[in-house]
This record gives sequence, C-alpha cells and structure tokens, in this order.
Amino acid sequence: MGLVKEFKEFAFKGNVLDLAVGVIIGGAFGKIVSSLVEDVITPLLLNPALKAAGAENISKLSWHGVTYGNFLSAVISFFCIAIVLFWIIKGANNIIKKDKAVPAGPTEEQKLLMEIRDILKNKNL
Repeated sequence: MGLVKEFKEFAFKGNVLDLAVGVIIGGAFGKIVSSLVEDVITPLLLNPALKAAGAENISKLSWHGVTYGNFLSAVISFFCIAIVLFWIIKGANNIIKKDKAVPAGPTEEQKLLMEIRDILKNKNL
C-alpha cells in the first residue's frame, strides 16, 4: 500500500500537474505559431522575397547531390518562428507589466509601529 500512496503523492504534486498542463498548452501554442508562420507570414512576406531573389522553390536547391535547400528552408522557418514568438512574448510582457499594481505604501498600523520603534530606539541611546 505504501507504493500506491507514494505514487499518488508524486503524480498529484503541483509541479507534475503544472508540467503536464504546460506541455499540453505548449503543443497547442506551437500549432498556432506554426500556422501563423506557414499560412500568414510566409505567403505575405517570405514568398515575395524568395521570388525576387529567384529562389521560389528553395527546398529543391542542391549542389552535387547535397540538398542544402531543405536546410535553408528549415533555418528560415526557425527565424520566422523565433521572430513571431519574440513579438508574442514581448506583447504579453507589456500586458503583464501594465497589470501589475504599484505596491501601496505602509498602512496606518505600520506607520504607528514604525513610530513606536523609532521612539524605543531613541530611548535606548
């Protein structure tokens, strides 16, 4: 019975559940970012740039049997995804900063306690 109890404590600890939720949300968020890059940014920005450079079919580029075009395509996709994630995280950080309240000053009770402390400190001199 000790093994079942130990497993239950492990499986339902906050850290394990938080990690599971993070992985699931991360997978869903990854699909959103990939779709944004592949379906919006690539057709609007990347394809015209590649067409202007004369490399519409970048994945088919090769040199002596080495298909470096696939690698270039993966690198470009990585940078596009990194830029999109940067924008999203920067926006989220700005929202979080705006939502944080400025810490309030000391309460009346704290002010009185500080005065009492200062008076006691001066008497002991």
